[in-house]
Amino acid sequence: MSELPTELVPLTPEQHAVIELARTFAVEEIRPRARAVDEADVETPWDLWRKAAKVGITGFMLPEKFGGGGFTDVFTQVLVQEELCVGDLGIGNLLCSNGFFADPVLALGTEEQQRTWLTPLAGPDTPMTSLATTEPGAGSDAASIRTTARRTEGGYLLNGQKAWISNAGEADRYVVFAKTDPTQRSRGVSAFLLRKDTEGVTFGEPMRKMGQRAIVCREIFFSDAFVPEENRLGDEGQGFNGLMRTFDISRAVLGAAATGVARAAYEYARDYARTREQFGKPVIEHQAVAFRLADMRTRIEQSRLMTWRAARRLDAGLDATTEAAMAKLTASETAAYCTWAAVQTLGGWGYSREYPVEQWMRDAKLEEIEEGTSDIMRLIIARSL
Repeated sequence: MSELPTELVPLTPEQHAVIELARTFAVEEIRPRARAVDEADVETPWDLWRKAAKVGITGFMLPEKFGGGGFTDVFTQVLVQEELCVGDLGIGNLLCSNGFFADPVLALGTEEQQRTWLTPLAGPDTPMTSLATTEPGAGSDAASIRTTARRTEGGYLLNGQKAWISNAGEADRYVVFAKTDPTQRSRGVSAFLLRKDTEGVTFGEPMRKMGQRAIVCREIFFSDAFVPEENRLGDEGQGFNGLMRTFDISRAVLGAAATGVARAAYEYARDYARTREQFGKPVIEHQAVAFRLADMRTRIEQSRLMTWRAARRLDAGLDATTEAAMAKLTASETAAYCTWAAVQTLGGWGYSREYPVEQWMRDAKLEEIEEGTSDIMRLIIARSL
């Protein structure tokens, strides 16, 4: 695995240490298990989750005051995410999923809520968490969700359905977005903290997916599920703003994830081309292959730099909605190209399940869809023109 090109970005010893931890874990633990996890299809790799928790990977992004690693800046998170996803995209995204849960809690929650719900995530026995937004009729357009939260004595009754929810049924803790005012769009969205065993909450069967099978997705059904008022995050109607902040961060992090799998594909294809011969000379000496590899490397650098820029803006407290959309758009399409190019470079062997590139090609497709499709990213960027 190549080194991150951080020569122009001064890093602290602590940042170097956590990046090296992620790199080592990716090489020694993630990559050797990746094919078996993919073949298992709808099984969460709890062994990897527990190993990652013990060394601090699942909670490195949580504040120190809650027992986490203290790397709350988005820039360090994207550095770590890229390294993990060089090992495997789905597993890397799974191991950092507690960060997606934590973002709205940190953005909207009280000190008591943060301490109660985040502290357990920092230990070696951390539970898994989930963020529940998407619905059968509301994907990228989060303001159109139809799940409702109706006031009742002491709290709210949730009714509705969520779809394609990562870690649903596996996770113990959830942030659920629902309409407290169904007559409004974004201004009617509120956020709630909820536990798996809440009465009135049920889960569908695991959804069979094209790729990133390390993350089990299910539907969630709410039937008069009671949530106490103290589990509402922020005021009524603040949920959408918290979700948009979460999307900005998650899109930067997913940009890094996509860059990671693109880098894995490039490195694998490059090494194959160096050692394989066609027509009496190494494959890499054929101009078409060399140019393809050059395109891969260039696109990876573009994706990484755009991701870093979005992360830096977020850490500086600047608006980064457009930059995060640019980063995710560029990186996800880079991942799609680079994984395709790796399969193409390996030829027939790239199409075989004996080699990892066909899985990476399947895995990469989700990056063009989740947290807003590429079309939605273009729309966000167009609105800033």
